[in-house]
Amino acid sequence: MFDDPQSPAWEPLLAAAWAARDHAHAPYSMFQVGAALLTSEGVVFGGCNVENAAYPVCLCAERGALSAAVAAGLKPGGLRAAVVVTDVAELTPPCGACRQALVEFAGKLPVLLANRSARQLHRLENLLPHSFTVGHFR
Repeated sequence: MFDDPQSPAWEPLLAAAWAARDHAHAPYSMFQVGAALLTSEGVVFGGCNVENAAYPVCLCAERGALSAAVAAGLKPGGLRAAVVVTDVAELTPPCGACRQALVEFAGKLPVLLANRSARQLHRLENLLPHSFTVGHFR
């Protein structure tokens, strides 16, 4: 279902990510990002980047969507798919912090990167090899 970047299964996530992107607060970089996460219960959560004059407190779209999902009850292992959209020519993967945050909730996760003309499918475990997980505490 989520093994093909052109699969219709991605459409609800893409729609949610684009809708969230339209609300991004990016007055400094003008780089608007939208993200959407699908839970194992079939619920889609969107997020957008929120910039701040104090750059360290900026919020990425992926972590915004993740925060909304966790606030609604998402537990580790509960993510099924992720989408990240931008309007720039080069497809934009999640930053390292977002990759690490997503690993906590689904280490093996299809991640679709998209812009207005292209799509590229990745696996989270390939975007963040040798990730740090709760297993390292044992």
